[in-house]
Amino acid sequence: MEKNLWYKNLVFYEVHTRAFFDSNNDGIGDLRGLTQKLDYLKHLGVDCIWLLPIYPSPLKDDGYDISDFYNVHPDLGTLDDFKTLVEETHKRGMRIIADLVVNHTSDQCAWFKEAESNPDSPYRDYYVWSDTDQKYSDARIIFIDTEQSNWTWNEKAGKYFWHRFYDCQPDLNYDNPAVREEMKSIMRFWLDMGIDGFRADAVPYLIEREGTNCENLPETHEYLKELRALIDRDYPDCILLAEANQWPQDLRPYFGNGDEFHMAFRFPLMPRIYKSIAAGDTTSMINILEKTPEIPENCQWCTFLRNHDELTVEMVTEDEREFLWNFYAPEARMRLNLGIRRRLAPLMGGDPYKIELLYALLFSLPGAPIIYFGDEIGMGDNIWLNDRDGVRTPMQWSAAKNAGFSEREDGRLFLPVIDQGDYRYQVLNVENQMKDENSLFNRLRGLIALRKQNDIFDTQEMEFLFRENKGLFAILRGSRRDGLICVHNLTDTPQPVDLSGFNVRVLTQSANQSSSYINTEDGTLLLEPYAYVWFKINS
Repeated sequence: MEKNLWYKNLVFYEVHTRAFFDSNNDGIGDLRGLTQKLDYLKHLGVDCIWLLPIYPSPLKDDGYDISDFYNVHPDLGTLDDFKTLVEETHKRGMRIIADLVVNHTSDQCAWFKEAESNPDSPYRDYYVWSDTDQKYSDARIIFIDTEQSNWTWNEKAGKYFWHRFYDCQPDLNYDNPAVREEMKSIMRFWLDMGIDGFRADAVPYLIEREGTNCENLPETHEYLKELRALIDRDYPDCILLAEANQWPQDLRPYFGNGDEFHMAFRFPLMPRIYKSIAAGDTTSMINILEKTPEIPENCQWCTFLRNHDELTVEMVTEDEREFLWNFYAPEARMRLNLGIRRRLAPLMGGDPYKIELLYALLFSLPGAPIIYFGDEIGMGDNIWLNDRDGVRTPMQWSAAKNAGFSEREDGRLFLPVIDQGDYRYQVLNVENQMKDENSLFNRLRGLIALRKQNDIFDTQEMEFLFRENKGLFAILRGSRRDGLICVHNLTDTPQPVDLSGFNVRVLTQSANQSSSYINTEDGTLLLEPYAYVWFKINS
Protein backbone atom coordinates (compact mmCIF):
# COMPACT_ATOMS: atom_id res chain seq x y z
CA MET A 1 0.00 0.00 0.00
CA GLU A 2 1.17 3.57 -0.72
CA LYS A 3 2.93 5.18 2.20
CA ASN A 4 1.58 8.59 1.29
CA LEU A 5 -2.22 8.73 1.56
CA TRP A 6 -2.48 12.53 1.63
CA TYR A 7 -5.75 12.40 -0.32
CA LYS A 8 -7.63 10.45 2.38
CA ASN A 9 -8.82 13.39 4.50
CA LEU A 10 -8.44 16.65 2.68
CA VAL A 11 -10.75 19.40 1.51
CA PHE A 12 -10.88 20.04 -2.24
CA TYR A 13 -11.87 23.39 -3.75
CA GLU A 14 -13.16 23.31 -7.31
CA VAL A 15 -12.22 26.52 -9.10
CA HIS A 16 -13.27 27.89 -12.46
CA THR A 17 -10.22 30.05 -13.31
CA ARG A 18 -12.23 32.16 -15.76
CA ALA A 19 -14.69 33.08 -12.99
CA PHE A 20 -12.36 33.54 -10.03
CA PHE A 21 -10.25 36.71 -10.27
CA ASP A 22 -9.17 38.91 -13.17
CA SER A 23 -5.58 40.19 -12.81
CA ASN A 24 -5.31 42.17 -16.07
CA ASN A 25 -8.74 43.84 -16.26
CA ASP A 26 -9.90 42.17 -19.49
CA GLY A 27 -13.06 40.87 -17.78
CA ILE A 28 -11.84 37.25 -17.65
CA GLY A 29 -10.42 35.48 -14.60
CA ASP A 30 -6.91 34.13 -15.15
CA LEU A 31 -4.10 32.05 -13.63
CA ARG A 32 -2.33 35.09 -12.16
CA GLY A 33 -5.60 36.15 -10.58
CA LEU A 34 -6.02 32.73 -8.99
CA THR A 35 -2.41 32.89 -7.73
CA GLN A 36 -3.21 36.23 -6.06
CA LYS A 37 -6.12 34.60 -4.18
CA LEU A 38 -4.28 31.54 -2.83
CA ASP A 39 -4.04 33.05 0.67
CA TYR A 40 -7.85 33.27 0.73
CA LEU A 41 -8.11 29.54 -0.04
CA LYS A 42 -5.49 28.74 2.58
CA HIS A 43 -7.45 30.80 5.13
CA LEU A 44 -10.64 28.84 4.36
CA GLY A 45 -8.78 25.56 5.02
CA VAL A 46 -8.47 24.25 1.47
CA ASP A 47 -5.92 21.44 1.00
CA CYS A 48 -6.17 20.81 -2.73
CA ILE A 49 -7.34 22.97 -5.64
CA TRP A 50 -9.08 21.29 -8.57
CA LEU A 51 -8.83 23.37 -11.75
CA LEU A 52 -11.51 23.18 -14.43
CA PRO A 53 -9.96 22.95 -17.94
CA ILE A 54 -7.43 25.68 -18.68
CA TYR A 55 -6.44 24.45 -22.16
CA PRO A 56 -6.89 26.22 -25.54
CA SER A 57 -10.48 25.65 -26.64
CA PRO A 58 -13.25 27.17 -28.78
CA LEU A 59 -15.27 27.14 -25.50
CA LYS A 60 -18.36 25.49 -26.92
CA ASP A 61 -18.43 23.42 -23.70
CA ASP A 62 -16.64 25.80 -21.34
CA GLY A 63 -13.22 24.30 -22.06
CA TYR A 64 -14.13 20.60 -22.03
CA ASP A 65 -13.76 20.82 -25.82
CA ILE A 66 -9.96 20.97 -25.99
CA SER A 67 -8.14 22.05 -29.15
CA ASP A 68 -4.59 21.74 -27.74
CA PHE A 69 -3.79 19.48 -24.78
CA TYR A 70 -0.27 20.88 -24.34
CA ASN A 71 -0.93 24.55 -23.65
CA VAL A 72 -2.92 27.15 -21.71
CA HIS A 73 -5.83 29.13 -23.15
CA PRO A 74 -4.49 32.63 -23.96
CA ASP A 75 -7.41 34.18 -22.02
CA LEU A 76 -6.07 32.54 -18.87
CA GLY A 77 -2.32 33.19 -19.26
CA THR A 78 0.76 31.20 -20.21
CA LEU A 79 2.52 27.98 -19.27
CA ASP A 80 4.86 30.10 -17.13
CA ASP A 81 1.84 31.53 -15.27
CA PHE A 82 0.70 27.96 -14.69
CA LYS A 83 4.10 26.94 -13.31
CA THR A 84 4.04 29.93 -10.96
CA LEU A 85 0.55 28.97 -9.74
CA VAL A 86 1.74 25.41 -8.98
CA GLU A 87 4.84 26.67 -7.14
CA GLU A 88 2.89 29.23 -5.07
CA THR A 89 0.22 26.64 -4.21
CA HIS A 90 2.89 24.25 -2.94
CA LYS A 91 4.62 27.01 -0.97
CA ARG A 92 1.42 27.37 1.05
CA GLY A 93 1.27 23.66 1.81
CA MET A 94 -1.62 23.08 -0.60
CA ARG A 95 -1.84 20.78 -3.61
CA ILE A 96 -3.33 21.22 -7.07
CA ILE A 97 -4.92 18.85 -9.59
CA ALA A 98 -6.05 19.57 -13.15
CA ASP A 99 -8.88 18.31 -15.30
CA LEU A 100 -7.80 15.61 -17.74
CA VAL A 101 -10.33 15.22 -20.55
CA VAL A 102 -9.67 11.65 -21.61
CA ASN A 103 -12.70 10.82 -23.73
CA HIS A 104 -12.76 13.41 -26.53
CA THR A 105 -11.24 16.47 -28.19
CA SER A 106 -12.72 19.56 -29.82
CA ASP A 107 -13.56 19.34 -33.52
CA GLN A 108 -11.17 22.33 -33.80
CA CYS A 109 -8.26 20.24 -32.50
CA ALA A 110 -5.45 19.91 -35.10
CA TRP A 111 -5.76 16.12 -34.82
CA PHE A 112 -9.42 16.16 -35.89
CA LYS A 113 -8.89 18.73 -38.66
CA GLU A 114 -6.19 16.49 -40.11
CA ALA A 115 -8.33 13.38 -39.57
CA GLU A 116 -11.39 14.73 -41.39
CA SER A 117 -9.47 16.09 -44.37
CA ASN A 118 -6.92 13.31 -45.00
CA PRO A 119 -7.99 9.63 -44.96
CA ASP A 120 -4.30 8.56 -45.06
CA SER A 121 -3.28 10.64 -42.05
CA PRO A 122 -2.37 8.71 -38.88
CA TYR A 123 -4.84 11.05 -37.14
CA ARG A 124 -7.78 9.56 -39.07
CA ASP A 125 -7.54 6.58 -36.70
CA TYR A 126 -7.48 8.87 -33.62
CA TYR A 127 -11.29 9.01 -33.86
CA VAL A 128 -14.21 6.58 -34.26
CA TRP A 129 -15.74 6.62 -37.78
CA SER A 130 -18.55 4.75 -39.48
CA ASP A 131 -20.36 4.66 -42.83
CA THR A 132 -23.63 4.29 -40.92
CA ASP A 133 -25.18 5.91 -37.84
CA GLN A 134 -26.68 2.60 -36.69
CA LYS A 135 -23.67 1.15 -34.84
CA TYR A 136 -23.59 1.01 -31.02
CA SER A 137 -27.33 1.68 -30.89
CA ASP A 138 -27.56 0.47 -27.27
CA ALA A 139 -25.56 3.48 -26.01
CA ARG A 140 -27.71 6.15 -24.35
CA ILE A 141 -27.61 9.82 -25.35
CA ILE A 142 -26.24 11.85 -22.43
CA PHE A 143 -27.06 15.41 -23.52
CA ILE A 144 -30.70 14.67 -24.29
CA ASP A 145 -31.61 18.38 -24.54
CA THR A 146 -29.29 19.04 -27.50
CA GLU A 147 -28.24 15.78 -29.19
CA GLN A 148 -30.45 13.42 -31.19
CA SER A 149 -27.71 10.88 -31.88
CA ASN A 150 -24.20 9.86 -30.79
CA TRP A 151 -23.20 9.97 -34.48
CA THR A 152 -22.67 13.13 -36.57
CA TRP A 153 -22.11 13.23 -40.34
CA ASN A 154 -18.82 14.84 -41.39
CA GLU A 155 -18.91 16.20 -44.92
CA LYS A 156 -15.13 16.38 -45.37
CA ALA A 157 -14.52 12.79 -44.31
CA GLY A 158 -17.70 11.47 -45.93
CA LYS A 159 -18.34 9.46 -42.75
CA TYR A 160 -20.08 9.67 -39.40
CA PHE A 161 -17.99 10.29 -36.29
CA TRP A 162 -18.87 9.09 -32.77
CA HIS A 163 -19.38 11.44 -29.80
CA ARG A 164 -20.87 10.81 -26.35
CA PHE A 165 -21.31 14.53 -25.60
CA TYR A 166 -21.83 17.53 -27.92
CA ASP A 167 -21.35 17.02 -31.65
CA CYS A 168 -18.38 19.40 -31.48
CA GLN A 169 -16.59 16.85 -29.24
CA PRO A 170 -15.53 13.80 -31.30
CA ASP A 171 -14.55 10.81 -29.16
CA LEU A 172 -11.02 9.48 -29.24
CA ASN A 173 -10.43 5.93 -30.47
CA TYR A 174 -8.84 3.97 -27.62
CA ASP A 175 -8.53 0.87 -29.79
CA ASN A 176 -5.64 2.77 -31.42
CA PRO A 177 -2.34 2.27 -29.50
CA ALA A 178 -1.17 5.73 -30.68
CA VAL A 179 -4.12 7.38 -28.86
CA ARG A 180 -3.36 5.41 -25.71
CA GLU A 181 0.25 6.63 -25.78
CA GLU A 182 -0.76 10.21 -26.64
CA MET A 183 -2.91 10.47 -23.50
CA LYS A 184 0.02 9.20 -21.42
CA SER A 185 2.26 11.88 -22.98
CA ILE A 186 -0.31 14.54 -22.05
CA MET A 187 -0.32 13.28 -18.47
CA ARG A 188 3.48 13.36 -18.26
CA PHE A 189 3.59 16.89 -19.70
CA TRP A 190 1.45 18.33 -16.90
CA LEU A 191 2.75 16.10 -14.10
CA ASP A 192 6.29 17.22 -14.99
CA MET A 193 5.16 20.76 -14.19
CA GLY A 194 4.57 19.67 -10.62
CA ILE A 195 0.82 19.18 -10.36
CA ASP A 196 -0.42 16.59 -7.88
CA GLY A 197 -2.69 14.60 -10.17
CA PHE A 198 -5.81 14.74 -12.31
CA ARG A 199 -9.56 14.63 -12.09
CA ALA A 200 -10.24 12.41 -15.12
CA ASP A 201 -13.36 13.48 -16.99
CA ALA A 202 -16.03 11.09 -18.31
CA VAL A 203 -14.04 7.88 -17.90
CA PRO A 204 -16.82 5.26 -18.42
CA TYR A 205 -17.09 5.92 -22.17
CA LEU A 206 -13.59 5.32 -23.58
CA ILE A 207 -14.25 2.09 -25.51
CA GLU A 208 -17.15 1.10 -27.79
CA ARG A 209 -18.36 -2.45 -28.40
CA GLU A 210 -21.38 -3.59 -30.40
CA GLY A 211 -24.17 -5.12 -28.31
CA THR A 212 -23.22 -3.16 -25.16
CA ASN A 213 -24.20 0.24 -23.77
CA CYS A 214 -20.56 1.28 -24.33
CA GLU A 215 -20.06 2.15 -20.66
CA ASN A 216 -17.83 0.58 -17.98
CA LEU A 217 -16.42 -1.99 -20.41
CA PRO A 218 -13.59 -4.32 -19.29
CA GLU A 219 -11.34 -2.85 -22.01
CA THR A 220 -11.92 0.64 -20.56
CA HIS A 221 -10.88 -0.52 -17.10
CA GLU A 222 -7.84 -2.23 -18.60
CA TYR A 223 -6.62 1.07 -20.09
CA LEU A 224 -7.37 3.08 -16.95
CA LYS A 225 -5.18 0.63 -15.02
CA GLU A 226 -2.37 1.49 -17.48
CA LEU A 227 -2.74 5.17 -16.54
CA ARG A 228 -2.58 4.27 -12.86
CA ALA A 229 0.53 2.14 -13.44
CA LEU A 230 2.23 5.14 -15.07
CA ILE A 231 1.38 7.30 -12.02
CA ASP A 232 2.55 4.67 -9.52
CA ARG A 233 5.81 4.12 -11.37
CA ASP A 234 6.83 7.67 -12.30
CA TYR A 235 4.77 10.01 -10.09
CA PRO A 236 4.04 8.00 -6.92
CA ASP A 237 2.92 11.05 -4.90
CA CYS A 238 0.18 11.97 -7.42
CA ILE A 239 -3.45 10.86 -7.68
CA LEU A 240 -6.18 10.06 -10.19
CA LEU A 241 -9.79 11.03 -9.35
CA ALA A 242 -12.55 9.43 -11.45
CA GLU A 243 -15.60 11.22 -12.76
CA ALA A 244 -17.90 8.27 -13.37
CA ASN A 245 -21.58 9.09 -12.93
CA GLN A 246 -22.75 5.50 -12.31
CA TRP A 247 -24.73 3.36 -9.88
CA PRO A 248 -22.71 2.08 -6.87
CA GLN A 249 -22.16 -1.42 -8.29
CA ASP A 250 -20.79 0.09 -11.54
CA LEU A 251 -18.76 2.72 -9.68
CA ARG A 252 -16.89 0.27 -7.45
CA PRO A 253 -14.77 -1.26 -10.27
CA TYR A 254 -13.11 2.12 -10.93
CA PHE A 255 -11.04 1.51 -7.80
CA GLY A 256 -9.96 -1.93 -9.08
CA ASN A 257 -7.97 -3.72 -6.40
CA GLY A 258 -6.51 -0.40 -5.34
CA ASP A 259 -4.75 -0.30 -8.73
CA GLU A 260 -7.08 1.88 -10.84
CA PHE A 261 -8.30 5.23 -9.44
CA HIS A 262 -7.19 6.52 -6.04
CA MET A 263 -10.51 8.38 -5.70
CA ALA A 264 -13.96 8.58 -7.29
CA PHE A 265 -16.89 10.96 -6.90
CA ARG A 266 -19.75 9.51 -4.89
CA PHE A 267 -22.38 10.47 -7.47
CA PRO A 268 -25.35 8.32 -6.34
CA LEU A 269 -25.24 9.81 -2.83
CA MET A 270 -25.50 13.47 -3.83
CA PRO A 271 -29.12 13.70 -5.14
CA ARG A 272 -30.31 11.65 -2.16
CA ILE A 273 -28.91 14.25 0.25
CA TYR A 274 -31.21 16.76 -1.45
CA LYS A 275 -34.11 14.34 -1.39
CA SER A 276 -33.58 13.69 2.34
CA ILE A 277 -33.73 17.35 3.34
CA ALA A 278 -36.69 18.03 1.03
CA ALA A 279 -38.69 15.10 2.43
CA GLY A 280 -37.39 15.31 6.01
CA ASP A 281 -36.59 11.60 5.67
CA THR A 282 -33.05 10.20 5.49
CA THR A 283 -34.05 6.70 4.32
CA SER A 284 -32.88 7.01 0.69
CA MET A 285 -29.52 8.45 1.73
CA ILE A 286 -28.83 5.70 4.27
CA ASN A 287 -29.98 3.03 1.78
CA ILE A 288 -27.54 4.14 -0.92
CA LEU A 289 -24.69 4.34 1.60
CA GLU A 290 -25.46 0.79 2.73
CA LYS A 291 -25.71 -0.46 -0.86
CA THR A 292 -22.30 0.95 -1.80
CA PRO A 293 -19.66 -1.82 -1.78
CA GLU A 294 -16.56 -1.38 0.36
CA ILE A 295 -13.55 0.11 -1.37
CA PRO A 296 -9.85 -0.86 -1.07
CA GLU A 297 -7.90 0.45 1.90
CA ASN A 298 -5.74 2.78 -0.23
CA CYS A 299 -8.75 4.39 -1.95
CA GLN A 300 -11.11 7.19 -0.97
CA TRP A 301 -14.46 8.68 -2.01
CA CYS A 302 -14.89 12.30 -3.05
CA THR A 303 -18.14 13.71 -1.66
CA PHE A 304 -19.83 16.87 -2.89
CA LEU A 305 -23.03 18.87 -2.78
CA ARG A 306 -22.64 20.86 -6.00
CA ASN A 307 -20.20 21.37 -8.86
CA HIS A 308 -19.84 23.16 -12.22
CA ASP A 309 -22.39 20.94 -14.00
CA GLU A 310 -26.11 20.54 -13.47
CA LEU A 311 -27.11 18.69 -10.30
CA THR A 312 -27.50 15.31 -11.96
CA VAL A 313 -30.60 13.23 -11.21
CA GLU A 314 -29.58 10.35 -13.49
CA MET A 315 -28.75 7.89 -10.74
CA VAL A 316 -32.19 7.94 -9.06
CA THR A 317 -35.52 6.25 -9.78
CA GLU A 318 -38.04 7.99 -12.06
CA ASP A 319 -40.25 8.80 -9.05
CA GLU A 320 -37.31 10.32 -7.18
CA ARG A 321 -36.37 12.36 -10.26
CA GLU A 322 -39.89 13.79 -10.55
CA PHE A 323 -39.89 14.60 -6.82
CA LEU A 324 -36.53 16.40 -7.04
CA TRP A 325 -37.48 18.30 -10.19
CA ASN A 326 -40.82 19.43 -8.76
CA PHE A 327 -39.28 20.44 -5.44
CA TYR A 328 -36.07 22.13 -6.56
CA ALA A 329 -36.66 23.08 -10.20
CA PRO A 330 -40.32 23.97 -10.68
CA GLU A 331 -39.49 26.24 -13.66
CA ALA A 332 -38.35 24.73 -16.97
CA ARG A 333 -35.31 27.06 -17.09
CA MET A 334 -34.01 25.48 -13.87
CA ARG A 335 -33.65 22.09 -15.57
CA LEU A 336 -31.01 20.82 -17.97
CA ASN A 337 -30.65 17.33 -19.47
CA LEU A 338 -31.34 14.96 -16.53
CA GLY A 339 -30.49 17.56 -13.95
CA ILE A 340 -31.03 20.87 -12.17
CA ARG A 341 -28.93 23.91 -13.08
CA ARG A 342 -28.91 25.70 -9.74
CA ARG A 343 -26.35 26.52 -7.08
CA LEU A 344 -26.45 25.21 -3.53
CA ALA A 345 -27.76 28.37 -1.81
CA PRO A 346 -30.82 28.88 -4.09
CA LEU A 347 -31.60 25.16 -3.80
CA MET A 348 -31.84 25.74 -0.03
CA GLY A 349 -33.96 28.86 -0.47
CA GLY A 350 -31.02 30.95 0.75
CA ASP A 351 -31.38 29.54 4.28
CA PRO A 352 -27.88 29.70 5.85
CA TYR A 353 -28.82 27.10 8.48
CA LYS A 354 -29.82 24.56 5.85
CA ILE A 355 -26.64 25.21 3.84
CA GLU A 356 -24.49 24.79 6.96
CA LEU A 357 -26.42 21.64 7.90
CA LEU A 358 -25.73 20.04 4.52
CA TYR A 359 -22.03 20.86 4.78
CA ALA A 360 -21.88 19.40 8.29
CA LEU A 361 -23.56 16.25 6.99
CA LEU A 362 -21.11 16.10 4.05
CA PHE A 363 -18.10 16.62 6.34
CA SER A 364 -19.31 13.87 8.70
CA LEU A 365 -19.29 11.20 5.96
CA PRO A 366 -16.40 9.02 4.82
CA GLY A 367 -14.68 10.69 1.88
CA ALA A 368 -12.83 13.87 0.99
CA PRO A 369 -15.33 16.74 0.58
CA ILE A 370 -15.30 19.19 -2.32
CA ILE A 371 -16.44 22.82 -2.11
CA TYR A 372 -17.50 24.45 -5.38
CA PHE A 373 -16.13 27.98 -5.65
CA GLY A 374 -18.53 30.58 -4.25
CA ASP A 375 -20.64 28.05 -2.36
CA GLU A 376 -18.63 28.83 0.79
CA ILE A 377 -20.30 32.27 0.84
CA GLY A 378 -23.68 31.05 -0.45
CA MET A 379 -23.50 32.57 -3.95
CA GLY A 380 -26.62 32.55 -6.11
CA ASP A 381 -27.19 31.55 -9.75
CA ASN A 382 -28.57 33.14 -12.91
CA ILE A 383 -31.02 30.78 -14.60
CA TRP A 384 -31.36 33.16 -17.57
CA LEU A 385 -27.85 32.39 -18.80
CA ASN A 386 -27.37 29.56 -21.30
CA ASP A 387 -26.48 25.94 -20.64
CA ARG A 388 -24.48 25.58 -17.39
CA ASP A 389 -23.28 29.21 -17.26
CA GLY A 390 -25.91 30.03 -14.61
CA VAL A 391 -23.75 28.40 -11.90
CA ARG A 392 -20.44 29.76 -13.26
CA THR A 393 -20.85 33.52 -12.73
CA PRO A 394 -17.91 35.61 -11.40
CA MET A 395 -16.79 35.20 -7.79
CA GLN A 396 -18.20 37.89 -5.51
CA TRP A 397 -15.21 39.33 -3.63
CA SER A 398 -16.58 42.66 -2.46
CA ALA A 399 -19.22 45.36 -2.96
CA ALA A 400 -16.85 47.22 -5.31
CA LYS A 401 -17.51 47.51 -9.06
CA ASN A 402 -17.83 44.14 -10.85
CA ALA A 403 -18.07 42.43 -7.41
CA GLY A 404 -14.33 43.03 -6.95
CA PHE A 405 -13.73 40.34 -9.59
CA SER A 406 -12.35 42.70 -12.26
CA GLU A 407 -11.52 46.38 -12.64
CA ARG A 408 -12.59 46.44 -16.27
CA GLU A 409 -14.09 49.90 -16.78
CA ASP A 410 -16.98 49.08 -19.14
CA GLY A 411 -18.16 46.16 -16.97
CA ARG A 412 -18.10 43.72 -19.90
CA LEU A 413 -17.14 40.49 -18.16
CA PHE A 414 -17.04 36.94 -19.55
CA LEU A 415 -20.38 36.44 -17.73
CA PRO A 416 -22.43 39.06 -15.87
CA VAL A 417 -22.10 39.33 -12.10
CA ILE A 418 -25.20 38.74 -10.00
CA ASP A 419 -26.33 42.27 -9.11
CA GLN A 420 -30.01 41.85 -8.20
CA GLY A 421 -32.05 40.03 -5.59
CA ASP A 422 -30.94 38.38 -2.36
CA TYR A 423 -27.68 37.09 -3.85
CA ARG A 424 -26.47 40.42 -5.29
CA TYR A 425 -22.77 41.04 -4.81
CA GLN A 426 -23.34 44.39 -3.06
CA VAL A 427 -24.59 42.41 -0.04
CA LEU A 428 -23.29 38.89 -0.51
CA ASN A 429 -19.50 38.89 -0.86
CA VAL A 430 -16.30 37.54 0.67
CA GLU A 431 -15.33 40.84 2.31
CA ASN A 432 -18.60 41.09 4.26
CA GLN A 433 -18.51 37.44 5.31
CA MET A 434 -14.91 37.50 6.52
CA LYS A 435 -15.82 40.32 8.93
CA ASP A 436 -18.82 38.44 10.39
CA GLU A 437 -17.79 35.61 12.71
CA ASN A 438 -21.19 33.90 12.25
CA SER A 439 -21.16 34.09 8.45
CA LEU A 440 -21.45 30.93 6.35
CA PHE A 441 -17.78 31.36 5.36
CA ASN A 442 -16.57 31.43 8.97
CA ARG A 443 -18.91 28.61 10.07
CA LEU A 444 -17.52 26.40 7.28
CA ARG A 445 -13.99 27.41 8.14
CA GLY A 446 -14.58 26.20 11.70
CA LEU A 447 -16.02 22.88 10.54
CA ILE A 448 -13.08 22.30 8.19
CA ALA A 449 -10.59 23.00 10.99
CA LEU A 450 -12.42 20.60 13.31
CA ARG A 451 -12.48 17.87 10.68
CA LYS A 452 -8.72 18.16 10.26
CA GLN A 453 -8.12 17.79 14.01
CA ASN A 454 -9.82 14.36 14.02
CA ASP A 455 -8.05 11.70 11.98
CA ILE A 456 -11.05 9.39 12.42
CA PHE A 457 -12.28 11.12 9.23
CA ASP A 458 -9.47 9.41 7.27
CA THR A 459 -11.23 6.07 7.64
CA GLN A 460 -14.28 4.39 6.06
CA GLU A 461 -15.57 3.37 9.51
CA MET A 462 -19.16 4.42 10.19
CA GLU A 463 -22.29 3.21 11.93
CA PHE A 464 -25.79 4.69 11.65
CA LEU A 465 -27.45 5.54 14.97
CA PHE A 466 -31.05 6.34 16.08
CA ARG A 467 -32.45 4.85 12.86
CA GLU A 468 -35.98 4.62 14.22
CA ASN A 469 -36.18 8.41 13.71
CA LYS A 470 -36.17 8.88 9.93
CA GLY A 471 -35.74 12.63 10.24
CA LEU A 472 -32.30 12.27 11.81
CA PHE A 473 -29.04 11.52 10.07
CA ALA A 474 -26.86 10.32 12.94
CA ILE A 475 -23.52 8.72 12.27
CA LEU A 476 -20.88 7.24 14.54
CA ARG A 477 -17.35 7.67 13.17
CA GLY A 478 -14.81 5.40 14.81
CA SER A 479 -15.58 3.24 17.83
CA ARG A 480 -18.15 3.48 20.61
CA ARG A 481 -15.22 3.90 23.01
CA ASP A 482 -13.63 7.07 21.64
CA GLY A 483 -15.29 7.96 18.34
CA LEU A 484 -17.42 10.88 17.20
CA ILE A 485 -21.21 11.07 16.99
CA CYS A 486 -22.53 13.51 14.39
CA VAL A 487 -26.31 14.12 14.59
CA HIS A 488 -28.20 16.15 11.96
CA ASN A 489 -31.90 17.07 11.98
CA LEU A 490 -33.22 17.20 8.40
CA THR A 491 -36.76 18.18 9.43
CA ASP A 492 -38.56 21.43 10.20
CA THR A 493 -39.51 20.33 13.73
CA PRO A 494 -37.38 19.75 16.87
CA GLN A 495 -36.26 16.12 17.27
CA PRO A 496 -35.35 14.31 20.52
CA VAL A 497 -32.03 12.45 20.49
CA ASP A 498 -31.52 9.75 23.13
CA LEU A 499 -27.85 9.85 24.15
CA SER A 500 -28.34 7.94 27.41
CA GLY A 501 -26.05 5.12 26.26
CA PHE A 502 -23.12 7.45 25.59
CA ASN A 503 -20.79 9.58 27.69
CA VAL A 504 -20.21 12.55 25.37
CA ARG A 505 -19.09 16.15 25.20
CA VAL A 506 -20.04 18.67 22.51
CA LEU A 507 -17.42 19.27 19.80
CA THR A 508 -19.42 21.73 17.74
CA GLN A 509 -22.99 22.67 16.92
CA SER A 510 -24.86 24.73 14.36
CA ALA A 511 -25.59 28.41 14.78
CA ASN A 512 -29.32 27.68 15.23
CA GLN A 513 -28.86 25.12 18.04
CA SER A 514 -29.39 27.35 21.06
CA SER A 515 -28.45 24.69 23.61
CA SER A 516 -26.81 21.30 23.58
CA TYR A 517 -27.89 20.60 27.15
CA ILE A 518 -28.60 16.89 27.62
CA ASN A 519 -31.40 16.15 30.11
CA THR A 520 -29.72 14.19 32.90
CA GLU A 521 -32.90 12.26 33.77
CA ASP A 522 -33.45 10.55 30.43
CA GLY A 523 -30.28 11.46 28.50
CA THR A 524 -32.26 13.32 25.82
CA LEU A 525 -31.08 16.23 23.71
CA LEU A 526 -33.63 18.28 21.79
CA LEU A 527 -32.22 19.05 18.35
CA GLU A 528 -33.63 22.19 16.69
CA PRO A 529 -35.06 22.15 13.13
CA TYR A 530 -32.26 21.93 10.51
CA ALA A 531 -29.64 21.88 13.26
CA TYR A 532 -26.73 19.60 14.04
CA VAL A 533 -24.48 18.73 16.98
CA TRP A 534 -21.22 16.78 16.80
CA PHE A 535 -20.11 14.97 19.99
CA LYS A 536 -16.83 13.40 21.10
CA ILE A 537 -17.26 10.19 23.09
CA ASN A 538 -15.31 10.43 26.35
CA SER A 539 -13.10 7.35 26.50
